[in-house]
Amino acid sequence: MLPTFMPVATQAAIKGLTSQQVETLGVTLILNNTYHLNLRPGLEVLNEAGGAHKFQGWNKNLLTVRVPASRAQYVDDEDFSQDSGGFQLVSLSKFTTITEEGALFASPFTGEPTMLTPEESIRIQHTIGADIIMQLDDVVSSLTTGSRVEEAMHRSVRWLDRCITQHESSGKADTQNLFAIVQGGLDPQLRDKCLEEMISRKDRVAGYAIGGLSGGEEKDTFWRIVQKSFQKIDLDTRWA
Repeated sequence: MLPTFMPVATQAAIKGLTSQQVETLGVTLILNNTYHLNLRPGLEVLNEAGGAHKFQGWNKNLLTVRVPASRAQYVDDEDFSQDSGGFQLVSLSKFTTITEEGALFASPFTGEPTMLTPEESIRIQHTIGADIIMQLDDVVSSLTTGSRVEEAMHRSVRWLDRCITQHESSGKADTQNLFAIVQGGLDPQLRDKCLEEMISRKDRVAGYAIGGLSGGEEKDTFWRIVQKSFQKIDLDTRWA
């Protein structure tokens, strides 16, 4: 049932509660972070454990976002109202280089550079075994204006196609649900264009997330963008 409360378990753990305790609260969906689980404990450990569900003893649904989060962002394991993975990309923008190939990050543990491509993002999420996985998108601060916003929107569409190709070729499309992430900043025309492109791929994605918000814009603006997006997306396949 939607809307739903989704606690954040960045590194496959919610502080102060066991998975069983979280489940007794009626929670049916939690969030893990793709980037962090790839670094620690790593894909080899997750493979041996049989995926992130078994690793953390979680029997309900699991959603993954895909870019690094500063420790401060998740310190209280709060629930989300938007696509926080992209928000973390913005928050660490000075440590991130975006190219057409993907996003180049500096490891928060060693400083070692890590290239996260759309294809690698999907491969990692397949290993994690999340029920809902997110495309890799190019997101800028919601307060950014000008050509960079349009560039990020178009790149997000191109990266979605690469994610779809990787997802479909893996044979995981029947067991893991790939969501597209709508970008376009606060520009209604760019949002509409991105929505048109992503809705045209509705037969190849399971749902949509509204990304690139909660970056400092006025609440009235936030809700206007969300409402405008929701009007174009089927009720059962949207997440803000």
